Amino acid sequence: MSKECTGLHFRGFFCTFVENFPLHSNLINCLTSHSDHFNKNMKAFVFPGQGSQSIGMGKDLYDNYPVARELFERANELLGFRITDVMFGGTDEELRATRVTQPAVFMHSVAAFMVNTVEQPDMVAGHSLGEFSALVACGALSFEDALLLVRARAEAMQQACEMQPGTMAAVLGLADDKVEEVCNSITGDTVVAANFNSNGQVVISGTVSGIDAAVPLLKEAGARRALKLAVGGAFHSPLMQPAAEALGKAIQATAFHQPTCPIYQNVCALPQTDPEAIRRNLLAQLTSPVRWTQSVNQMIADGATEFYEFGPGDVLKNLIRKINPEVTVG
Repeated sequence: MSKECTGLHFRGFFCTFVENFPLHSNLINCLTSHSDHFNKNMKAFVFPGQGSQSIGMGKDLYDNYPVARELFERANELLGFRITDVMFGGTDEELRATRVTQPAVFMHSVAAFMVNTVEQPDMVAGHSLGEFSALVACGALSFEDALLLVRARAEAMQQACEMQPGTMAAVLGLADDKVEEVCNSITGDTVVAANFNSNGQVVISGTVSGIDAAVPLLKEAGARRALKLAVGGAFHSPLMQPAAEALGKAIQATAFHQPTCPIYQNVCALPQTDPEAIRRNLLAQLTSPVRWTQSVNQMIADGATEFYEFGPGDVLKNLIRKINPEVTVG
């Protein structure tokens, strides 16, 4: 049996899928869409990714909010199995399976958003998988279409893991550019700086041998910690290219709509409102880094003073507080 791809919530630090970041048209699209005309005192809604899941997630929403119950039952129908049974009372192993984890986190996040009592967002962002939840929140994707894409994404990533085994490592206490320098020094293997989670918290991704070579070099370079993570693939790296090719067909066949507010996408950390550019950036995310630190800093620069996380856990709240302790996090 193949090893399931898994995510990891690592001590207040969100480790998800990652990749290298070539300067290509996706970055140009985001750069050219950025406007300086933002107000101050704006609300940003953020959505977590794989790794924030836990047994029992969403049950309070299901029990107490009819709209959430209806959404969960619709998801059960679309997925063809009762994923809520696993979410509410399954085992950790069952929940960690990618085909379960990704839809479960997505469903919980959207349901939490739907029952929230906060005003509508001025901007949204999602960490890796969370970008799909953010796209539903801003109206760029319907819940049904986004759920089917999340399922296709999970299946494609699992297949890519089986085709090309890889892994990831957490790096703490080392500057981003130094992490990238060490990764670039590894020859003959794929190793990239992947998740930029907060100041001094980066995840790298690549082949098993490449990560094994990088970890001691990162420690020598001054990292406080550099340790391999218990994941089954090199997420957000060039090794996910087979997944991007598989997911591309599903994304191309899905209707994207004009969002009600800008979404700060992982590949460029800048606001986007053009549906076609959003579509391209969402696909590029599989093989590009999650630029979360940069996204949060840009949202703050554009006027965000309040951040609200919707989804299981409080991983993003903790990261945002580390990135900028001055903003309000709820």
